[in-house]
Amino acid sequence: MTAFEDYISLLKGMIAIPSFSREETAVCDFMEGWMRDHAVDSCGDQYPLRRVGNNIILEQKGRGDGRPLLLLNAHIDTVKPAASYTRDPFEPSVEDDILWGLGSNDDGGSVVSLLAAYLRLVGTDQPYRMAYAATAEEEVCGTGGIEKIFPELGDISLAVVGEPTKMQMAIAERGLMVLDCTAVGKSGHAARNEGVNAIYEALPSIEWFRTYSFPKVSEYLGPVKMSVTMIASGTQHNVVPDKCTFVVDVRPNGMYSNVELLGLIKDAVSCQVKERSTRLNSSHIDPEHPIVKRGLGMGLTAFGSPTCSNQTLCPFTTIKIGPGDSARSHTADEYIRLSEIREGIETYVRLLDKLTF
Repeated sequence: MTAFEDYISLLKGMIAIPSFSREETAVCDFMEGWMRDHAVDSCGDQYPLRRVGNNIILEQKGRGDGRPLLLLNAHIDTVKPAASYTRDPFEPSVEDDILWGLGSNDDGGSVVSLLAAYLRLVGTDQPYRMAYAATAEEEVCGTGGIEKIFPELGDISLAVVGEPTKMQMAIAERGLMVLDCTAVGKSGHAARNEGVNAIYEALPSIEWFRTYSFPKVSEYLGPVKMSVTMIASGTQHNVVPDKCTFVVDVRPNGMYSNVELLGLIKDAVSCQVKERSTRLNSSHIDPEHPIVKRGLGMGLTAFGSPTCSNQTLCPFTTIKIGPGDSARSHTADEYIRLSEIREGIETYVRLLDKLTF
C-alpha cells in the first residue's frame, strides 16, 4: 500500500512544476508517471489508468454490473502566483506541519487525499464502482477539463469534488452567469432636447436588476444575487446617446438552472439581454441524500459555498469537500498542513466506506 509520505512526495513534485490553467501538460506527465509507478502497479490491471488530454482517470472495472458509479475529482491546475509572494511558489518546503507552495491548498491537498482514499477503498467490497479523475482547467472553467472525461465514464451517480473546505460539506454552491445588456435609443442634439436617451431607456432594467428578488430562496445560499457591474454609453457631451450597454453578474442559488433564470430575466426587462454562457450552473444536493446524512452523523457541518468549482459543470449529483481552507486559495505564500491531508484521507474513507446511494 502506498505510504502517506509517498502522497506528500507526489504533492511536492506537483508544486515544483508550474501548472497554470491550460498549461498543465508537464504536471500531468509527472502525475501520470507517478500513478503508473505507485497506483496502477499496486492495484493491477483491474483498475486501468488512462489519460484524456491533460486529465487522468482511474476507473474500476465492472461497468454494467448494476452498481452506481462514484467519481472522486480534484483539479491539477493553479492560478498564477500573486506578486506579493515572499517564498518561491514552486519550491515546496515543509516546516513543522506546514507544506508551502503554489497549489498546495488549492487543489493539491484534495488531489492526493482523494487518490489515497480511492486506492484504500477500490480494492474493498463496496456497493458502488469507483473512478478517480485529476482534471485540468478548473480555474478557468475550460472546456479541456472535467467535461472531457464525462463521455469516458458514462453515467455518474454521485461525485465528490475535492476543494479546500476544512473537510466540511458544501451541499450547495453558487453558479455564475454573465449577461451583456443593451438599451437602444435615438441619437440627437442634447441642446435641442432631441432623440431618445438610451441611458434613460436602460434605467428601468437596471433598477429591476437592483431590486428584484426571485421567490425561491436557498436555505444555504440565500437568494439569487444580481449585480450591475459595468456600464457604457455616449460619444460626447452634447450628443444624446442611442445605445447604452451594461453588464450584469448573476449568481444563482441552486434553486434555478441558468437557462431557467435567463428566460425569467428576458421576460422581465425591456432591454436586450445576451448571455455569455449558461455552462456554469449552481448546484444543490438534497440534505436527505445518504452522503449528507452520513457526514452529519460523523459530526461534519453542511454549508453553502459562494465560490465556483467543477461542480458548476457536473450534470449529476455532487458534494464538495476537501482538506485545507478556501481563505488561503489564490493568496500569496499558500500552504496546507500535513495534518489536514491526513485528516482528509481518513474522513473521505469514513464518509464513503459502504455508502449506499
